[in-house]
Amino acid sequence: MNEMDKQDMEQIYENNVKAVYKYLFCLTHNADISEELTQETFYQATRGIEKFRGDCKVSVWLCQIAKRLWHRELGRRQKQQVSVDELNKEIPSYENIENDYLLNIEKVELFKQLHYFDEQTKEVIYLRLTGELSFAEIGDILGKSETWARVTFYRGKQKLVKGRKEWDKN
Repeated sequence: MNEMDKQDMEQIYENNVKAVYKYLFCLTHNADISEELTQETFYQATRGIEKFRGDCKVSVWLCQIAKRLWHRELGRRQKQQVSVDELNKEIPSYENIENDYLLNIEKVELFKQLHYFDEQTKEVIYLRLTGELSFAEIGDILGKSETWARVTFYRGKQKLVKGRKEWDKN
């Protein structure tokens, strides 16, 4: 990579590192994994910058790389088996499980409702609520406009509110 490419990649990193990290955090729900995958994303982007065709925004391209890396990581994790020592380290008490369940019951209901949404609406809601991304950032990541992200989130929120009213009746 020549000096100009290094400067370009540094600028790309500065402009996109927060968005890529937030996107990965929405997927992983883990700060350490998100940080590690963010660094790997930019490493892969640096190695493959010549493959970027320019038919989408750089942030979208980077998030595609990040998503591919996350799916690869999930595959690795599924192949790993838990050792007996790890199982015996800490078994939570029944009281802790019960308290956690009661505290998270609304969250569980929310995620149950989200399960029935179409993929794009679900992703917009996850990115907005768990990643705390702006609508402009969500639009960039998904290759859509900020207005599209706002409307999709609003419609999804309306469906959730309607579902919430149904939960309260039961």
